[in-house]
Amino acid sequence: MRFEVSHVLDAIERRLTTEPSLARGVLDLAEIVRYVDLDGGRPATVVRLGLVIDAIARHLGEENVSVYCIVDKQMLSDLDVPSSERMVVRRWADDGHVEVVQGAQMRVREVSEVAGLPIISRFLPGWSTAPAPGGAAITVRGPVPGGPSDLGRRLMSVRWRCPDPECALFADMRVAVGQPLPALRGNPLCPRHGAPLADTGPAPISDVLAVRVGGIIKQRFLVTSAAPVLVGRAPDGQWEGSDARAIVLGPWLDEGAVKAISRTHLTVSLDRAGLSMKDVSMNGAWVHPGGDKIAPQQPRVLGPGEYLELYPGVEVGRPGTFGPAGVAPQSVLVDAPTVSFRPPNS
Repeated sequence: MRFEVSHVLDAIERRLTTEPSLARGVLDLAEIVRYVDLDGGRPATVVRLGLVIDAIARHLGEENVSVYCIVDKQMLSDLDVPSSERMVVRRWADDGHVEVVQGAQMRVREVSEVAGLPIISRFLPGWSTAPAPGGAAITVRGPVPGGPSDLGRRLMSVRWRCPDPECALFADMRVAVGQPLPALRGNPLCPRHGAPLADTGPAPISDVLAVRVGGIIKQRFLVTSAAPVLVGRAPDGQWEGSDARAIVLGPWLDEGAVKAISRTHLTVSLDRAGLSMKDVSMNGAWVHPGGDKIAPQQPRVLGPGEYLELYPGVEVGRPGTFGPAGVAPQSVLVDAPTVSFRPPNS
């Protein structure tokens, strides 16, 4: 595989999720890779997915958006898709980044209805993609779900396990980062293996937070009661136990923020009392609205509509507490090869 293609597929991989709470939409990958009018390029290429991800990011004013990607099994033998790209998609499936199913469009509809995600498609109601100067654009066509259904909330409140020990979708290691949505054929099934899932008990409670820098949401992340999350310039996951996860702010910070934000600035935890933020930094954190400095080393429950500011323009909170974006998000395709990626009107 050419280095440029490999590099951009790695960037796209970081935008894939099978956790419904983090996904911004659900799509059928085969439809996207064959959407030739989107860029006027080769008959089928996975790189085209990057155009759609960029379109969603611009539509939402949010960087690093994640999509719930459904792959029809037939696409893995589609000879129009370069063999190197099919190999990457198989690896994505083996690592639990995408679902591989028989009949992708039916699964796309199911995930949309149950998990409450908009469908990204030319043919189905939801968010429609179309060619636009410099890439692609999203238009809203028909109603968009407003959140999980009652059934979806019940399914996501349970930890499921696939009988296949090699299944990456329903594995114990995912306990701190959520799980996919079970397929429904009477009983909850593993969408990849078609096997009945075992109910292993209640799922950890969870909440979705976001980091906003300079007016743009840079990353959404899931906080669960299974493990804390460390937020800072370059957190060390060992700082508060081996199960802690880290959100690294360093790449998004200017010189002033780099000096002011500690290596580990916040610890975020979740329990029945609520979402707690603990300032473990040298320079402090402020809660908004209001602008009061929170007490250092003391958990502070984040109330509805509140967010924390670590430095002017560097904020952490629930995504709904932030206003509209001020600037355009960076493209996932900055390293795309011009041979396989030719945006229209360029």
